[in-house]
Amino acid sequence: MSIESILTAVVPITVAGVLTVSAGYYLIKSDIEKYFTLRFTNAKKEDSTQLFSLRLQAHERLIVFVERINPSNLFLRLYVPGISAQELQALVLNEIRAEYQHNVTQQLYVSEIIWKVIRKLKDDTLAMVNQGVQGLPESARGMDLSRKVLQHMAEIADNPYDLTLDLIKKDIHQLL
Repeated sequence: MSIESILTAVVPITVAGVLTVSAGYYLIKSDIEKYFTLRFTNAKKEDSTQLFSLRLQAHERLIVFVERINPSNLFLRLYVPGISAQELQALVLNEIRAEYQHNVTQQLYVSEIIWKVIRKLKDDTLAMVNQGVQGLPESARGMDLSRKVLQHMAEIADNPYDLTLDLIKKDIHQLL
C-alpha cells in the first residue's frame, strides 16, 4: 500500500467525519448554550437565595441579642435572690460578652451601620452596668443594682434597645 492510496481512502472519511460532527454541533449548539445558561443562572439564584437566608438569620439573631442584653430582660434572667451587686455585675458583664462573642460572625451578613450600632449598644450596656455599681455601697445587693440601672433606663427619652430593634427591622425590610 502506498501513501497515495491510504490518503485517498482516509481523506474522504475524514472530511465526511468533520462535516458530520460540524452539522451535529450546529444542530445542538443552541441546546448546549441553553444548558450552560440555565445551569449558571440557577447556581446564581441558589447562591442568592442562600445568602438571603443567611442575612435574614443574622438579623434574627441580632434581634435576639438585643433582647437578651436589654437590662430589663438581663436582670430578670440572671438575678438570684441574695446575690451581691458586685456578683450580679460580674454575671451580667460575662453574659453580655458571651452573647456578643456568640453573635460576632453575624457582622458578615448585616450592614456596617447595623453592626456599629450593635457594638455601641453592647459597649453602652456594659458601661451602664459598671456605672450603676459605682454609686452603690459595698453592702449593696443585686436588687439595688437592678433598680439603679432600670431607673436610669426609665430616664432615657428614647430607649436605645427599641431604637436598635427598629433599625434592624428597617434593614430587614430593605432586604425584601
